[in-house]
Amino acid sequence: MKAAMLRSVIRRSTTSSAATKTYLSSRGFSSESAPERKVAILGAAGGIGQPLSLLMKLNPLVSRLALYDIAGTPGVAADVSHINTRSEVKGYAADEQLGQALEGSDVVIIPAGVPRKPGMTRDDLFKINAGIVKSLCEAIAKYCPNALVNMISNPVNSTVPIAAEVFKSHGVYDEKRLFGVTTLDVVRAKTFYAGKANVNVADVNVPVIGGHAGVTILPLFSQASPRANLSDEDIKALTKRTQDGGTEVVEAKAGKGSATLSMAYAGAIFADACLKGLNGVPDVVECSYVQSTVTELPFFASKVRLGKNGVEEVFGLGPLSDYEQQGLKPSSLS
Repeated sequence: MKAAMLRSVIRRSTTSSAATKTYLSSRGFSSESAPERKVAILGAAGGIGQPLSLLMKLNPLVSRLALYDIAGTPGVAADVSHINTRSEVKGYAADEQLGQALEGSDVVIIPAGVPRKPGMTRDDLFKINAGIVKSLCEAIAKYCPNALVNMISNPVNSTVPIAAEVFKSHGVYDEKRLFGVTTLDVVRAKTFYAGKANVNVADVNVPVIGGHAGVTILPLFSQASPRANLSDEDIKALTKRTQDGGTEVVEAKAGKGSATLSMAYAGAIFADACLKGLNGVPDVVECSYVQSTVTELPFFASKVRLGKNGVEEVFGLGPLSDYEQQGLKPSSLS
């Protein structure tokens, strides 16, 4: 999807139809036979939601794009609807239109909530965003219980378990269909590693496991490819920068925002992977915060293989360095 999105942005608009056909044919679909897929974005008028809406409008696997927020969404929808790509866009606002936004959705992406500000802890965020996530998930349980739910709202380590409990209370919980989006940790780890190793970032792969906050984020640079001969100090510095990536952006924006653009990009990457899995594309593997079958923790970010039912396989942790083993201690992940 990364290349497809970039092509859509940098080519002249007259080529977008051809680019879409090329993208689909390379995945075994003709433009006429590509599956119909509806994606709903809850929080579409916010700092993450607006660029995420744009990126999902550029995705040729999306046929219907529903944009929801408490206010402001009709304008966002009107704006992105003028882009000449496949999907039909509709905007929905206020509680009474939430059901319409969700009905028939295959993938629901939730960036709703307040962003982190300087001095704000994850606990501060939790107090505000927990209620927002709870109400949105209650609506999902009612209107599209079989959708793949991509949770972006922070703190992901807490909002994903909240979503799970809401779905359980409504009798619709399926652990294969609930994801905490930790892709930004992977994006950062790839970027920082490529810079230090002096390799092409497009060729880099770095799994990131654990959680999605501070020291719970554990990039596995020992499993990174291509391999690079980095010192222990380099690995420690790369790990800390990956863990503190959100704070780095918050401080750089001097209290006027958080990591909205890079998060939108990461969210679009993960949603694209979910769509590919639903459409039967083989070997779609991403890291995500999911119900764990490989640790004793209830939820844990792991490499997962995506398919027609959501999570098809949760991969084991693989060989870890001594430094990474230390990062897995319960005191680090709690």
